[in-house]
Amino acid sequence: MDFMAEGFIKALQLIFTLDREVFGIALVSLKVSGIAITLASVVGIPLGFIMGINEFVGKKTLTLILNTLVALPTVVVGLLVYAILSRQGPLGILGLLFTPTAMIIGQFILALPMVTMLTLSAVHSLDPRVKITALTLGANPLQVGWSVLKEAKYGVISAIIAAFGRVITEVGSAIMVGGNIRGYTRNITTAIALETAKGNFALCMALGMILLIMAFGINIVFYQLQAKKI
Repeated sequence: MDFMAEGFIKALQLIFTLDREVFGIALVSLKVSGIAITLASVVGIPLGFIMGINEFVGKKTLTLILNTLVALPTVVVGLLVYAILSRQGPLGILGLLFTPTAMIIGQFILALPMVTMLTLSAVHSLDPRVKITALTLGANPLQVGWSVLKEAKYGVISAIIAAFGRVITEVGSAIMVGGNIRGYTRNITTAIALETAKGNFALCMALGMILLIMAFGINIVFYQLQAKKI
């Protein structure tokens, strides 16, 4: 208990003194995961929306594939990206392995199926009368789509938040393709994995607290948006 209490106190000291290493690691996590989620949202939201309002050949198969990919292990994604970006891989010439870009690619692959499928679920759960009403009022296809998307906005926001939570807490892909390079690709989860093995409990506690604060802050923003009914 004394060990945990001492680590907790030292962790608070690191946070409140704005320790450069702690916040540098946190910044890497925010930057990489933020970019990955933005890209996944740009692709996944329209894809999920289109799948939700249309019927087409192969939709069930595509849905099954995406549902499977939602649970894709992070180490499998890391292995795939590593193989593509390594020197022997098709994109090895770009020299992206062990860079933040490689980490973004891995997290994008992890986030895309989740954003797509949760957006699809949000659209499917809407009252069919939303689309019918818009058509009755003479809306064109673009306006109909916008009306449906507005009604599904909370589900879409939930999709983004859930996917962000998945990628910012993953460690397998990040450590395999990022290399855990101090001051460059070391993020919160890879740092915790490394420092725990080294016995640096205080730093791990500080990073864990910051990760929880991030998650809590994002959920507060979401609930505020719901309360204001944007």
